[in-house]
Amino acid sequence: MTVVKCLVWDLDDTLWDGVVLEGDRPVPRPEAVAALKALDERGILHAVASRGDHAVALAHLAEHGLDGMFCAVEVGWGAKSEAVRRIAEDLNIGLDTVAFADNDAVERAEVASALPQVRCYPAEQVGRLASLPEFQPGTVTAESRRRRESYLTERRRVEAESRFGGSAVEFLASLELELTVAPATEADLDRAGELTVRTHQLNTTGITFDAAELRALCASASHEVLVARLRDRFGDYGTIGLAVVAHGGGDAVVELLLMSCRVMSRGVGAVLLGDIVRDALARGRRPVARFLRTPVNQVMLVTLRFAGFEVVERDGDRLLLARTSPTPPPPPAHVRLVDGRQR
Repeated sequence: MTVVKCLVWDLDDTLWDGVVLEGDRPVPRPEAVAALKALDERGILHAVASRGDHAVALAHLAEHGLDGMFCAVEVGWGAKSEAVRRIAEDLNIGLDTVAFADNDAVERAEVASALPQVRCYPAEQVGRLASLPEFQPGTVTAESRRRRESYLTERRRVEAESRFGGSAVEFLASLELELTVAPATEADLDRAGELTVRTHQLNTTGITFDAAELRALCASASHEVLVARLRDRFGDYGTIGLAVVAHGGGDAVVELLLMSCRVMSRGVGAVLLGDIVRDALARGRRPVARFLRTPVNQVMLVTLRFAGFEVVERDGDRLLLARTSPTPPPPPAHVRLVDGRQR
């Protein structure tokens, strides 16, 4: 079962009892606030898709100290399915990881009809959502607990970009991105395992590892488990990338390469791959990568091809690619790369 990444809330008669635009001053329902906080602690995001006036709704949320709990707020008079779709696009998550809570059966039916991937729940069930399996991630890490903060920081980046007078390339350079690539430590294993489960689009093979499996790979003399951490002038993205590299014979084989979808627009997947290629060439090994085609990960094949990898074996959707050029890729222009390997 796919775990929910974002719960989208209706406000009137769902988060609180009453209609704010009609002059009601309702206090948020205690069981709804408890659900907000419990799911937030697990790294599940919250958003709003509700009827009414945007400014009035935000003011009422702020009055009760809840405005900072929501990573996206859609308040207006259009179809709620469109609001939910925009929220998923804004947060860069799949619709199959979105849930929707509303007191109105007609609204739930409209969302379910237009977006069948989205799970819908009545308002009276919100107090029990935290007990449902789809709202229980397998592992809760320190980074998952700060996921809301990360998304809100990203919103500040987006707002800064909208005000920026230069090109997209110039704005990217202005972020002062710093990517640190280092061997995974014990403290990284839960987050690294979480990434393999949560990341689908920017994932070369879709292999999942739990902490125990990653721990065994870290201890293996023939494998290297690398984590990538990213920060910029706005703050820390945390651990956003993972690579598992097998060293054998004359090859360095990338068994898995993935990046969090949160950093898709930062171009750091190619930066991590380039660092792995340079390291392999420095060791006198041929860079090789495995790729398993899925409905959503085509962008990672494009990343491999742009890095100079060519298909050398094909078995259905399974590809083996190799880079034959002895020339290392140039260092990234828009990212400061920090090598945390101990050699």
